[in-house]
Amino acid sequence: MQRDFRIALLRSITAASLACALSACGPNALQRGARENNAAPVVDRATAAAASMGECLELLQKLVQSAPAAQAEMFTATQREFELAPTPNHQLRFALVLAAPGHAATDLPRAQQLLRELLATPQTLLPTERALAFLELQKVEQQLALSAENKRLLSSNSHEDREKLTGLTKRLQTETDENARLRKELDEAHAKLDAIANIESTLNQRKPNSEGHPP
Repeated sequence: MQRDFRIALLRSITAASLACALSACGPNALQRGARENNAAPVVDRATAAAASMGECLELLQKLVQSAPAAQAEMFTATQREFELAPTPNHQLRFALVLAAPGHAATDLPRAQQLLRELLATPQTLLPTERALAFLELQKVEQQLALSAENKRLLSSNSHEDREKLTGLTKRLQTETDENARLRKELDEAHAKLDAIANIESTLNQRKPNSEGHPP
């Protein structure tokens, strides 16, 4: 009878242990597993974003250092990638290519527009992507401001140059007219002097003749 009691007690302990083991795999364990599964893609996305940023920086270096034909190919590939799949990452890559100097397709206003659109919804970007987009936008806007200022100064200088040229032209015309007037007056004075000289010569020629005949 004591033996039967021990067997029953052992079975109870075994059942309790099994119940505890099952409870460990219950909703809480499933929730923990779900949280771990949900957390994994975040890590993968961050890793993918870091790899993408590295590829993007490498692309920009190649773009700046390559020949025009290769630059055109890289630009076209990046543009097609963005147009076929306009994800935030592809949009950022395309904006960076548009803002890169030294190639024929550089388009700062278009890059500014794309970067502003990205930063208008910052939740779609990872922290590294947001930081890169923000810094690039600051650089692009500064370049656009400097370009606008240079154009303004050039336009102002051109206007001043035109005014100076107009003033010099008017002054030259005035001096030309004055020289023509003075030359005319000089010619008239010479003509008068010649007329006076002719009259005096005529008078001098008549005087001896008049002296040879008595009145």
